[in-house]
Amino acid sequence: MVKIVDHGTWQLAGADEGLHPSGPELLWNESFYFDFAAPDGSIGGYVRLGLYPNWDRAWYWACVVRPGQPAILVADNAASLPAYGSTDLRAAGIAATQEIAQPLRSARVGLDAAAAVLPEPAAAYSGLEAAEQARLVLDLEWVTAGGVYPYKDLPRYEIPCEVTGTVCIGDAKTTVGGFGERDHSWGERDWWQISWLWTSGRLGDGTAFHGMQANIGFPIGWPSFAVPPSGELSHVPGFCAHTDFGADDFPQRSRLRLPGVPLTAIPLAFAPVAMTSPDGRVAHFPRALCEFAADDGRTGYGWTEWNQPPGWRDHGWSYLADPGLSGAELSGTDLSATDLAGRGGDGE
Repeated sequence: MVKIVDHGTWQLAGADEGLHPSGPELLWNESFYFDFAAPDGSIGGYVRLGLYPNWDRAWYWACVVRPGQPAILVADNAASLPAYGSTDLRAAGIAATQEIAQPLRSARVGLDAAAAVLPEPAAAYSGLEAAEQARLVLDLEWVTAGGVYPYKDLPRYEIPCEVTGTVCIGDAKTTVGGFGERDHSWGERDWWQISWLWTSGRLGDGTAFHGMQANIGFPIGWPSFAVPPSGELSHVPGFCAHTDFGADDFPQRSRLRLPGVPLTAIPLAFAPVAMTSPDGRVAHFPRALCEFAADDGRTGYGWTEWNQPPGWRDHGWSYLADPGLSGAELSGTDLSATDLAGRGGDGE
């Protein structure tokens, strides 16, 4: 049986892997997200399907990055919705499928699309029409590794996974044997109001982790989990984050306070997208394959995102720590308090 963290607020079931009835809000959205990274950080990617039934459109994003090489990006924010009850999408130059093979246990994603080749990631913000094109084909499977993490107060869950399959860029085929995360959420989401950081990764010793902080001006208990090597997932209270941005608005690094294993996320390769609201506001969404450097010497790889709505630089982007935790817990010096205690090592 797969472990599902129980926060005592709502009960996740296997049926939640399917589609949900939409609410009345224009920006009601159902989102499916999948990412992966090779154990050595040489390749990574993500896929996101966002369904907006009341806005009469779907968003579809897919990317593959390799540090030092151009990003390969598919981004269509005006695709037609899939057929009723389906998550398979057909749009200009895009044929995408996703299947929940075993609820909360395994999922499969397929894609055959014309993708933009972006030597400079910022080009994604000005439109992809003029970019060089390459065929991108994905055939990947996500298998649950450690458990399932519902968010406490939102209809959303995260699942750390082992990821296998193939990635083809043009005629070049790469076999993937790595790790990643998938998530599923449903409800109103306004990308143009609140900024946030979301992160997930896996260290070289097998420790997986996840954390999220929204820049709302006051601290709460942020969603966060850890999975020790070959162990089960558990909630880890006390996550918070601080990010430094460059003059080009791209993040340079994020400091992640995960109790027991404080980390620095260092972007290696960006695959950003831009989003325009129904009333014309624009948000930028730099996502990056990151190297994670733990204070104890371990390293690993995964993905981090930073949502940048209008006015985002005034949102703080610094630690919003849970007021119920001590300074020692937040700094990560009290290693005995978490399942990550004693998991030393030199990383990869």
